[in-house]
Amino acid sequence: MDYIHWSMQQDENNICWLLFDYKDSAMNILSSTALQELDHILDQINDSKVQAIVFKSLKSSGFIAGANIKEFVGIDYDAALELITLGHTVMNKIEAMKCNTISMIHGFSMGGGTELSLACDYIVCSDDVSTRLSLPEVKLGIHPGFGGSLRCIRRIGPLAAFDMMLTGRAISAKQARRIKLVDEVTAQRQLERAAIAFAHKKPSSRKQSIKNRLLNNALVRGFLARKISEKVARKAPKAHYPAPYKLINLWLKYYDFPKKMLEKEAISVAELVADPTAQNLVRVYFLQEQLKSLGDKKLFTPLHVHVIGGGIMGGDIAAWCAFKGFQVSVQDQDPAILAKTIQRACQLFKKKLRDERLITNTLDRLTADHKGYGIEHADIIIEAIFEDAKVKQTLYQSIEPRMKKGAILATNTSSIPLETLASCLKNPGRLVGLHFFNPVALMPLVEIIHGEQSDKKTIAKVAAFSRHIDKLPLAVKSSPGFLVNRILMPYLLEAIIMYAEGIPAEAIDKAALEFGMPMGPIELADTVGLDVCLSVANILSESSNTPVPEQLEHMVKTGHLGKKNNKGFYSYRNGKAQKDSTRSYKNMKDVQQRLILMLVNEATACLRDKIVDNEDLLDAGVIFGTGFAPFRGGPIKYIHDNGKHDLQTQMDSLKKQLGERFTQDNGWDLV
Repeated sequence: MDYIHWSMQQDENNICWLLFDYKDSAMNILSSTALQELDHILDQINDSKVQAIVFKSLKSSGFIAGANIKEFVGIDYDAALELITLGHTVMNKIEAMKCNTISMIHGFSMGGGTELSLACDYIVCSDDVSTRLSLPEVKLGIHPGFGGSLRCIRRIGPLAAFDMMLTGRAISAKQARRIKLVDEVTAQRQLERAAIAFAHKKPSSRKQSIKNRLLNNALVRGFLARKISEKVARKAPKAHYPAPYKLINLWLKYYDFPKKMLEKEAISVAELVADPTAQNLVRVYFLQEQLKSLGDKKLFTPLHVHVIGGGIMGGDIAAWCAFKGFQVSVQDQDPAILAKTIQRACQLFKKKLRDERLITNTLDRLTADHKGYGIEHADIIIEAIFEDAKVKQTLYQSIEPRMKKGAILATNTSSIPLETLASCLKNPGRLVGLHFFNPVALMPLVEIIHGEQSDKKTIAKVAAFSRHIDKLPLAVKSSPGFLVNRILMPYLLEAIIMYAEGIPAEAIDKAALEFGMPMGPIELADTVGLDVCLSVANILSESSNTPVPEQLEHMVKTGHLGKKNNKGFYSYRNGKAQKDSTRSYKNMKDVQQRLILMLVNEATACLRDKIVDNEDLLDAGVIFGTGFAPFRGGPIKYIHDNGKHDLQTQMDSLKKQLGERFTQDNGWDLV
């Protein structure tokens, strides 16, 4: 029988090499067709007498990327259970094979790929930096569903297994060897030889350590499950993200009954994948992939990046670019600020790299450039000074004659229209907005701002550069506040208005957190800087009916700037907001309603003004630029899911109670 995705080769040692090369795809995926083929192949092999089976990828990109996520879109419970049951059947057959089974991994192994490996007797990996193993299903609102929940815990113990499954993080081959997830790590050229060696070994009789047997004991599981659940709850509330808790419960209730645990695992994942949370998180995954596709790395690879402005934002942009492999010079008129820039960069590199040699090499790529000598050599110059159009224009006029031909000038302005800034340039087409979000190392989005004068090739090059530094580029039309800040500002200002009304800051923030925001608006305003918020609010008020709260003006005037000087709406100690947990407010739903309706109303206004091309890109920008509750799918998806008419009725009611700022934008008609 001929197969589309799999092929078999039997060598002179009677080893059957199962070669995976998923047709018309850069990556191997365990789609239903690939699983069905493998199911037939395993039956065929089981009828023969082979020494061993080795699973090998023919893709240069990696081993197996996991299940076919496209098959999850719009799936119902019955169809999901059928797909998952097929995966279980295949993995159970691999585990039950009479001969040795070996998984041979080079490059990434994700989700179902790692679960297939866990069903094998042995796992061998290359020591290449690209080799990473993960079980990232939790990021899609589900948990391992091809038997991985049981087999991972059985192989490496509950602590290491839950660390992988509840975070979804990828680990290196060496880390995998350290926790005994894999049996051997070797150079890529020796990988086949290692697989052959395990093919001739006796069948694996892997025994758990005394520690792991104790932790899996029924008497200990209850206590440990509670502790793990408490830790998860700090970041992922059960009401919003049920998958981690279902996974923990599987282990708690059924670990002593492996067959039952596998059956319950399939049911649990089928229930989860059909749930709105998982469906929205799957949508977010595809939005992320869409943003990635907007930048083609082949178009532009700068040799030298120059950043002007060594403050927190500029310094962190420079450090991030150096971390991603670029030669970077960072300029500031104050040498003391540059010294702090290098110190912060060193902290970032230590946290990310944890290897003295790599840290030193990365620091060598970052140069403090007080005099700005890097301007003449740079392929892209990123301006990240404070928000003042005249000061920025003066800077541009001084550096434009020094820039080399074809060099790009990018501004990190958070709100000033590009047309205003470009008017002073002899070649205005070379100016592009490249708006990062704070903190640079954590926020994945960059807004690529294009104005009337922008050169299309330059825009494409900046999008390519964004992908080189592992950011998600979003093309945004130049207008006050662009996309993310424009949508975010009414939400923040409404929080400040409520604070001025006497509603406790803690209650306002709690309402937002209960909605699913990563941080409350009051603390977010403090973190951004109240002076920055005021500057953006003033710019936006010129082009809209959004009033600037007197409370915000007063706080900035009296030196309350937020986290940067330890006094804002909250006071700060060691960078942490000092909150009074006893302060509450009885009408929390009203607070949440006011906040979210201001945000979604402005989102519809951005649709009307065509700030981005479509609803999907708007949702992507707000999710990846603000952390807007991912499980809700974005502000426009929120409108669709909760009913446009119902939300408009709520807006009308708030307008009668609180005034004109709750007037519906005409953009609602486009949703």
